Amino acid sequence: MTRSPQTLSEADRRLVAGWAADCAEHVLHVFEDAAPTDSRPRDAIARARAFSRGELGTADEIRRRFVGGVPAAEMPHAAAGAAARAAGQAVGVCHMGAHALGAAGYAAKAASLAATDQPDAAAAEIRWQLAQLTPEIRAALCALPALGTNRSGPLGAGLLTSGEVGANIRRLQDALRDDGAR
Repeated sequence: MTRSPQTLSEADRRLVAGWAADCAEHVLHVFEDAAPTDSRPRDAIARARAFSRGELGTADEIRRRFVGGVPAAEMPHAAAGAAARAAGQAVGVCHMGAHALGAAGYAAKAASLAATDQPDAAAAEIRWQLAQLTPEIRAALCALPALGTNRSGPLGAGLLTSGEVGANIRRLQDALRDDGAR
């Protein structure tokens, strides 16, 4: 069986899971301000961090990947929904590394939707995300195919390739490529 280039090695998934958790946690307040008693996104981020530390196994997390998700009908508003999706994408890194870019893309969308009076909120969030990268995490993210060029995972056709999330991921990947070319 040929593995998707969006999967990444287990070691790389563990690296990028911590960064994805950082991205999701950076905007978690957007969800928690709207739903202070709902711990599902925080729990997902904690699982992503535990996976990054080697405390959770890949197979178990693949089986649990939909546990603790927040259904769209339960989202208090769009910004909170984007923050919850960032957490869901972060924990999804356990089975496919490309979800790290989904976590970052949704986090930037949450920042943008939460600060409608700040037109550069998404760009500022992406700059923050890029500043959190270590050389090893940057290399792992650079190993992922460009958004929309590989159909065998979340970076293929689907939610991550369109709209604001897709634009955010493209900005991230462009910045990663530009930094790698220097």
